[in-house]
This record gives sequence, C-alpha cells and structure tokens, in this order.
Amino acid sequence: MYVIESKTAAIGCMILSLCCLGSWPAILTLLERRGRLPQHTFLDFTTANLLSAIVIAFTLGEVGKSTFQTPDFTTQLLQDNWPSVLLAVVGGVLLSVGNLATQYALAFAGLPVTEVITASITVVIGTTLNYFLDDKINRAEVLFPGVGCFLIAVFLGAAVHYSNAADVKAKLESLPSEYKAGTHREGDFYSSIKKGEDNPEKEETDLESHEQPVEKAKAGTAGFFVELENKRAIKVFGKSIMIGLFLTLFAGTCLSLFSPAFNLATNDQWSTLPKGVPKLVVYTAFFYFSIAGFLIALILNLIFLYRPMAGLARSSLKKYVKDSKGRSWAVFAGFLCGFGNGLQFMGGQAAGYAAADSVQALPLVSTFWGIILFGEYRRSSRRTYVLLVSMLLMFVAAVAILMASSGRRGHRK
Repeated sequence: MYVIESKTAAIGCMILSLCCLGSWPAILTLLERRGRLPQHTFLDFTTANLLSAIVIAFTLGEVGKSTFQTPDFTTQLLQDNWPSVLLAVVGGVLLSVGNLATQYALAFAGLPVTEVITASITVVIGTTLNYFLDDKINRAEVLFPGVGCFLIAVFLGAAVHYSNAADVKAKLESLPSEYKAGTHREGDFYSSIKKGEDNPEKEETDLESHEQPVEKAKAGTAGFFVELENKRAIKVFGKSIMIGLFLTLFAGTCLSLFSPAFNLATNDQWSTLPKGVPKLVVYTAFFYFSIAGFLIALILNLIFLYRPMAGLARSSLKKYVKDSKGRSWAVFAGFLCGFGNGLQFMGGQAAGYAAADSVQALPLVSTFWGIILFGEYRRSSRRTYVLLVSMLLMFVAAVAILMASSGRRGHRK
C-alpha cells in the first residue's frame, strides 16, 4: 500500500486536489447551460466517481508491502471493520447529497457564489471538527486565522451574489432599448420567457426560419442572459434568489460533515473497532465511501427522472440512455471529483484533515472557469468587482495559512 509520509508530499496532494475539485462544478454548469438535464448528467458523474475510487483502490491500495498496521486493500476487505465502514458510508452519503444539492444551486446562484458559500461553510465547520478529532496535530495559532478568512469569505460571497443579481436585473430592464438598437432581430426572447414559452425546439425552428443569421449577444449583456435562459435546462428567470442561497446553505452543511466522518472511519477516535483489528486505510475507506455515495445518488436521480425538481422536464431511463450529448464531459467531471477527493484524503491522513480542508478553496479555480467559460461578472458594476476581488484575496490567504498549519500524524504540534 502506498503511504504518504512527508509534509511536502501531503501539500502536493492538496494542491492537485484543489485543481480537480475546483474544476468539476464548471463542467456540470456548462452542461446545464447547454440544456442537458441534471438528472442525466449526475448519473454519468456519479458512475465515474465510483470508478475512480475503484481505480485508486486497486492501484495505490495494492502497491508496496502489506503490514498488519497498514494492510493492502484486498486484505482489509475480509476483516471485521464494519464500525469504521459504516462511518465511511455516512461520509459518502453526505458528500453525494451535498454534490447533488450543489448541482441545482449552481443554476440558481451561479458558479462562483455557490462555490464560495459551500466551501466556506465546509471549512468553518469541518476544519474545526477535524482539528479536535486529529488530537490537535495542526497548529491552532495558524489554522484558525485561516478558518477566519473563510468565514469572512462567506459574507463577501453573499454580498457578491446580491450585487451581481442587482446588476443582472438592471441589464434585463434595459433589454427593450438594446433590441431597438438592432443587436437582435424581432424575436423578443424575454417576452417569450415571461409568458412561459421556453420550448428550445420551437426556438431553434424560429431561428432557422430567418434568412439572415442572428448576431450572438456579448457576454454580460441583457441579451446574453436571455439567450442563456432559453438554452439552459433549469429556468431561473423570475425565481427568488433565496432558492439559490437555501440550496447552497444545505449543500454546505452536508459537505462540512463528510470529511470528519471519513476521519473517524480511518482513525477510529471513538474506539469502535474490535481489539486486534487494524484501522481502515484511506483506500479501503474511500472505496466504501464511494459505493455509498454512488448508491444514494443513483436512487435519488432515478426518482428525479420521473418526478423532476425545479420545473425540469420529465425523463426516463430510456431517454437517459439515448442522451449521449455531453456524456463524456459528465464522466470527465466525475473522475475529477473522485480523484480530487482521493487526493484530499491521502493528504489529510498524512498532514491532518483540518489542513486538508484547504482544498475547499474551490472559488480560486471555479471563479476562473466562471469568467472564462460563462462570462460571469462581465460588464458588472464597480461594487461587484470590488467585492469579488476582496473575496478571492480572502481565499488566497486562507489556502496559504491552512496549508502552513499542516502537521504530521503521530506528532502533536
């Protein structure tokens, strides 16, 4: 079994994990904005997530020498370690439900804000719990100022959300004058949306009937938001911003507890294992963790196929199987999430799970993708830009401080 022993290697795992975990939400957002049903996307996503855990278990979990204290993956499958397995299962369920709620929150609150609030709640609660579970191996005088930076980011993230929502509303109110300027032809998408005419097939037919091509709206303009609304799977115009914030807060609460549950599964702080049974290694715990997450996601998304949420279209297994458009991207996102979680747990087991929570600074990556791929914050107000920059600076400080607090398991700092 491959074991990480140095602090440098642990921090390297955290940085790679941050890149992976900050990128997969952008892919799910891209697919939703192109009109793919979230139920279809998440079924592909969670399958790939499970496959990544299997790959990690049968590679890193099998290489090297197997000892009594650190048995390899297949050896540990036959041991009487069910108390720890159940804790890993709880962690997997929490992560899966949190990721599912995040997917819907991304549509209502936007990529950067969703990631800011969920990541900040995760760190504030999760890091505190992990610090005490790990017997304080991380330096408190360094760790908790980093947690404070994340807490500040919660309020800045909420402020960015409200400010950006006000900017979008102001742009939409100016829509008639933009259309009179000749940027778009006679099809008034905004009016059709307000009347409930959001059929994408009808829109495509109408557009094709014009002899002259319609100029694509520039990112950040009112026309851009209207065109986006017509293409996306989840319609958000006219919906309260509180829906997005509620989903984000719920997702953050679930995500804040999965890492402490995994910590308990691998270190047995509650002494639940029978005498003489070794603790679960990271790879075995991650395997059970991922199976539980896959099963709960499978059950929920099969229900959502036939009883959809958020005004989505009803689907079926047959339609899901035939919907291959965007499947490769959803699978890629699942692998990114799976390997990102695995790297986080590997780094946490070596340097303390409290320090490993630094990978939750996802907005450093997701905000970049939000601006590049989706035109987030284009042509926004000066107030929004000031809040956005302040928020990102808080995350830069938080990541540096939390990683600097890294300890070494078995060595109390």
